[in-house]
Amino acid sequence: MSSLIIDDKVVAELETKYDSEMRFRPMVNVALKAVTFLLIALSAFHYYTAGFGLLREATHRGVHLAFVLALIFLVFAFSKKEGVQREPSWHHPLGLPLYDWVFALLAVASALYIPYVFDDLAFRIGNPDTSDVVMGTVLIVLLLEATRRSMGWPLPIIAISFMAYAMWGPVFPGLLKHAGATWAQVVNHQYLTSQGVYGIAVGVVATYVFHFVLFGVLATRIGLGQLFLDVASAVAGKYAGGPAKVSVFGSAMFGMLSGSSVANAVTVGSLTIPAMIKVGYPRHFAGGVEAAASTGGQITPPIMGAAAFLMIEFLGLPYSTIVIAAIVPAFMHFFGVFWQVHFEAKRTGLRGLTPDELPSVKESFRKRWPTLIPLVLLVGTLMSGFTPYVSAFAGITSCIIVGMTTSEKGNTASGLGLMLGLHAVLALIISGALENYGVVLFAVSTIAFLVLLKTLNLPTRFTRAELIDAFSTGAKYALAVGAAAGTVGLVIGVVTMTGVGFKVSYIVNAAAGSMADFFISVLPAWLIGKQALMLLCALFMTGFVCVLMGCGIPTTANYIIMVTVAAPALVQMGVEPIVAHFFVFYYGVLADITPPVALAAYAAAGMANSDPFKTGNTAFRLGLGKALVPFVFVFSPSLLLVTKGFTWSAFAVVFTACILSILLLAAALSRYLLVEMKGWERALTFAGALIMIAPGVHMLGLGLLVVLPMLISQWTRSRQVLRSVRGG
Repeated sequence: MSSLIIDDKVVAELETKYDSEMRFRPMVNVALKAVTFLLIALSAFHYYTAGFGLLREATHRGVHLAFVLALIFLVFAFSKKEGVQREPSWHHPLGLPLYDWVFALLAVASALYIPYVFDDLAFRIGNPDTSDVVMGTVLIVLLLEATRRSMGWPLPIIAISFMAYAMWGPVFPGLLKHAGATWAQVVNHQYLTSQGVYGIAVGVVATYVFHFVLFGVLATRIGLGQLFLDVASAVAGKYAGGPAKVSVFGSAMFGMLSGSSVANAVTVGSLTIPAMIKVGYPRHFAGGVEAAASTGGQITPPIMGAAAFLMIEFLGLPYSTIVIAAIVPAFMHFFGVFWQVHFEAKRTGLRGLTPDELPSVKESFRKRWPTLIPLVLLVGTLMSGFTPYVSAFAGITSCIIVGMTTSEKGNTASGLGLMLGLHAVLALIISGALENYGVVLFAVSTIAFLVLLKTLNLPTRFTRAELIDAFSTGAKYALAVGAAAGTVGLVIGVVTMTGVGFKVSYIVNAAAGSMADFFISVLPAWLIGKQALMLLCALFMTGFVCVLMGCGIPTTANYIIMVTVAAPALVQMGVEPIVAHFFVFYYGVLADITPPVALAAYAAAGMANSDPFKTGNTAFRLGLGKALVPFVFVFSPSLLLVTKGFTWSAFAVVFTACILSILLLAAALSRYLLVEMKGWERALTFAGALIMIAPGVHMLGLGLLVVLPMLISQWTRSRQVLRSVRGG
């Protein structure tokens, strides 16, 4: 039987230790109960509105932001000095600093001010009164402070820099110069319009992201994550370097639920990292494998990261289109990490897991097959055209039903019957067949459900207390990203206010043109045209900035800023919008394993007890294989499956070329293919891999021709090694 069993308590402790966004200050019991109640209320609010109708846009976003900011001031300390448990006193009510209670109340008042004055807002935009400016200033300051507490300084500094640019435009040189704005004008745009704090970023978190985060927590709690891990262990565990391959497969499958690099690394890594070290992997490599694999969770359908939901709003596309487009890039991510892990294991002679260390997939499915129902229902509703939040409502409700009617110890006929009956009721509610009676049916069925549970005394996957804890944990995950969304809204507000995005696009295009002119003078004319070379230079600059910014800010914030500022430059060069967005998204994810600030790598290093910088470098190297992929789908958009002019023949060519280039690059980076590689073999392999990513069958053939001497050499030497082993 497998020793890789997810322990929710251990995972929670690791998340608190390694994820700064989950590092809440210690509280006395009364304060803890109050905060827990607010967290549960936040989850319940979003759960109800997802199923039975969102509030007016401004009201929904205002309530969400009020909850998020108030909770951040209550659970995140001002500094490490204040991050200790204190006894209640007049200056520490319920053990929390008085100023934090004041900040929380001011945050609630300033966030709900816009919904309160909404009916008069049309007459005040562009001409804010004193109360508007005061309340807007309070919200902006508190939002920046909340983001600093939950995520650190980088993102607030970026937002402050952008607002400084808005106010002091006349002092900037050349194209960046503009008329400037007063503070009242900045507040008007950031606070009173839907282009700033209450813009698209907060809207997406409040209507999409929160619900999918909650679904991921519940799906893990009922055992779906464990089922995925067992399947991964059975599929890959017995082969060379088995635990590392389990890490890759497990992170891919678990990433379907979490959508978070750090959460993925902590959950799967708590099990696979010790197993990797046990079979002989160096500690830094074990941590690097888990970090590199875990970052793929943000691009793995159906959940993905918050940026995927933002694409819906930015591009005006259905979520199903985004999911389909993400399939191949996600596969390429894990494919690249897998082969580096494989080559490393073969080069160092590492073993796989023994039969005693492997789980029984048959036994795991027997215990946990009902846990697949919520995921199937979620994906089915998404693909049927329902909104993401309605689909999430269906998935969350299904998790609750499965968790309270079935058990790993065995299912009863009454439990299974109740599960099927409640899912039938759920189908009626989400279909809208009952129109205005959906709430009534939900209330009646909930009461009947509770009565039947008490009467039947069914064995369950989690208790009511554990269900409540899951609702609290889901809200915890959403606090930091909620503050980040609001702060990024400040950046978007400045971009829309000053038009700096178009200016940056012009600068990028001009710089790319200059670089292209230089390279075109030294490269053969038949190799690449000027337009393609300009695009290539622009892609390199955009990718570099994405990685650089991602060193200090989360992927979602990175994506929004880069899409707002840099993506227009790519679109102007003829790149399809969905392709430009995926390019930025993909490189933003890569930033999570890019030193010096690689959050997923740092979490994995902590669990592996290895050097964080060395672990980050290893994770970055393991992730380099997939760094080619965004360039491939820019020049060959068919790789995303949903682009204009898609054909299966074009897809087959580019998919084959991409697979081979990643495989070759993985071999070159690992210094092993069939046997350990010589210097000249690695050089040819690198060259062939880079040639293959260029579009067209002829480039694929040229790449194969370049690596042919290496392949012959590797095959010959592997035969010699085999004969010597047999002879010995």
